[in-house]
This record gives sequence, structure tokens and C-alpha cells, in this order.
Amino acid sequence: MNKGDIILVSYPFTNLAGSKFRPAVILCDTPLDFTACFITTQIEKKEDSDIFIQANQTNGLKKNSLIRTSKIATIDKQLAKGLLGTLSLEQIDELNTQLRKLLKL
Repeated sequence: MNKGDIILVSYPFTNLAGSKFRPAVILCDTPLDFTACFITTQIEKKEDSDIFIQANQTNGLKKNSLIRTSKIATIDKQLAKGLLGTLSLEQIDELNTQLRKLLKL
């Protein structure tokens, strides 16, 4: 897995009451797990730290979506269910910028 890859993963709810399969974008990868931001199709609920991405063949998304940079989780690699696509280099740059702003780096 590489930064910017979009995968399908069982992603936990923020209240830890359960999980849902959804796309996520890889931020970093270790031998046992990966850290990712989840992706949502609820574009009407856009927050300042979210990144809009248009669905296309390269990213493998079926609907226009938002990367929720404020929704980050580290997840066991066994929960990844496959590669959907990848972000463009420009989108990875935007992701880096938004993460720096959000984390005040």
C-alpha cells in the first residue's frame, strides 16, 4: 500500500459502536497496519478540512466524495478488502496541505 491509494476497508464508527465498509485513503503503511482517512459520499456535509474528489476510473470511486482528513484511524492490514484506485499527485499534495493545517504542523 502506498500513500494516496484508495482501498475498501471495514472502518470503525467514531463512537466505536460498530463499523462499515467504506473507501479510505492510505496515509502511511507499516508491516502490520496502515493509517488512513475515511472517504464519504455525503458531500453536503463538507467541513473545512475535507477534500472534494470527483469520482473517476483512476480513483475507483463510484460517486463524488469527500476525504475526511479529520477522521483518521490506524487499522490492521487484514481488514483491507482491496485496492479501488489512487489519488492524483495534485490530490496527494492537497491532502498533505490539509493534514498540516488540521494537525497544526
